[in-house]
Amino acid sequence: MSDRERVVLVVDDDPSVRRGLDRLLRAAGYRVEAFASGQELLDGADLEAAGCLILDVRLPGLNGLDLQETLAKGGSTVPIIFITGHGDAAMNLRALKAGAVDFLQKPFDERALLEAVRGALTRPRDAE
Repeated sequence: MSDRERVVLVVDDDPSVRRGLDRLLRAAGYRVEAFASGQELLDGADLEAAGCLILDVRLPGLNGLDLQETLAKGGSTVPIIFITGHGDAAMNLRALKAGAVDFLQKPFDERALLEAVRGALTRPRDAE
């Protein structure tokens, strides 16, 4: 499966952020599935078909960092790009130490996000 055929999963509780990311990623040629919560992702996403996951840190219920941990415990190797409007150095370090490929502060540059997605899609799935 080519990088462009893999789906980019987006999890953000803000509908306008989900719509904006959906439009940006589709315009760049990616397939996209968007979810409003971590639980919605766990209930409905095919993680094996996912190329990467763009994940907000602050989510209702299961937050992004806890979702990252849950996915790892379940054996998922999907690369994660965190986005947040409320991050700090400790949060960034925790995410990266747990295997995230990037941690972007909102508002982020669209080119930086697309570069992070390209990097995540070319990352070996078994990389830690």
